[in-house]
Amino acid sequence: MSDLGYALHHVQLAIPAGAEEECRAFYVGVLGLEEVAKPPALAARGGLWVRSGSLEIHLGVEAGFQPARKAHPGILVGDLDALAERLTAAGTEVTWDENFPAYRRFHAFDAVGNRLEFMSPAVR
Repeated sequence: MSDLGYALHHVQLAIPAGAEEECRAFYVGVLGLEEVAKPPALAARGGLWVRSGSLEIHLGVEAGFQPARKAHPGILVGDLDALAERLTAAGTEVTWDENFPAYRRFHAFDAVGNRLEFMSPAVR
């Protein structure tokens, strides 16, 4: 099979209506991501977009919202320990998991209960 050139543009996570400020505080304030202006036609739907480097996350309003407790993005981080400290200082629980070969990782939940995985290659 030939290489079709796939790459990930963004991950979308659902949020409840009216949770934009709470999510902005977490994704921009705690994680340090930058908010991206949504195109006007999409901005009318609510939600927000954030990015850092090649990572882009779209937080979209979903009626009947249920947080993703199992499904999650796996986010590569340059300084995993510093991020864990930052999250803990902000009151977010960090759960370390050593069961992914060649990576250090932990899980945390965002402001509305969506699961996030943060990971970094293990130093050998």
